[in-house]
Amino acid sequence: MTPEDILRHLDRATLWPARAAGAVFDDVAAAYQVALAVRALRVARGERPVGYKIGFTNRTIWPRYGVYAPIWGTVYDRTLQLSDGHGEVGLSGLCQPRLEPEVAFGIARTPPANPTLEQLFGCIHWVAPSFEVVQSHQSDWKFSAAESIADGALHGALALGQRQPVHDIAASGVALDARLANTRVRLCAGTAVIDEGDGARVLDGPLHALHHFVLELQRCPGAPGLHPGDVVTTGTWTDAWPVKPGEVWRAEFGAPLPALDIAFS
Repeated sequence: MTPEDILRHLDRATLWPARAAGAVFDDVAAAYQVALAVRALRVARGERPVGYKIGFTNRTIWPRYGVYAPIWGTVYDRTLQLSDGHGEVGLSGLCQPRLEPEVAFGIARTPPANPTLEQLFGCIHWVAPSFEVVQSHQSDWKFSAAESIADGALHGALALGQRQPVHDIAASGVALDARLANTRVRLCAGTAVIDEGDGARVLDGPLHALHHFVLELQRCPGAPGLHPGDVVTTGTWTDAWPVKPGEVWRAEFGAPLPALDIAFS
């Protein structure tokens, strides 16, 4: 699977070829270089990176998917949707889509090298509820960690809810970390409650997840840094749930986060 092959399957929403034996990718560092090559192809044809997604920060789902560490990938202008709390996402271009309720941050300034949690807090502009629609081009969502990275870190689409200035929520990184870690979410499909979770599931809190990601990004050869205006969504608070056209889902976050609805077409 070359970067061109991966992009072709992404565009066509088709599964990667079945493997006779072994993994398509089995080295995480090499997989990130493949993912960056795919990113370069997408940029060359006019897509614009607008931030990043972090995946597998929720330790409770690691055994289910066989991935035991966080991963990251790029979010693009064509995969990002801003909303006032009511979003809509078309699924026709996605492969085996699933839904994840998350929290996203807006970056105000580039973090320094090896930032502390408080330094990172000073680089954040806003916080918002989000829905990431993830996808897998591997049959039945069976993949290695490296394969999930090469597959765009499973990113399909990102719907952002109402953005709130981070300083309206907390005066320090410690305070923001504690507040978001203790916030709960209830995930509903229509009127049915499907799953529940809390912010502490994502590496003990979304700010910790962002901190982990920034350190990993800074260590990755060739990876572009974070810039003002970038969006980073920090990982699901529940399991990832299959979705299909015609469904309406809702994430009912506790304070300080508003709820977020999403309709699929």
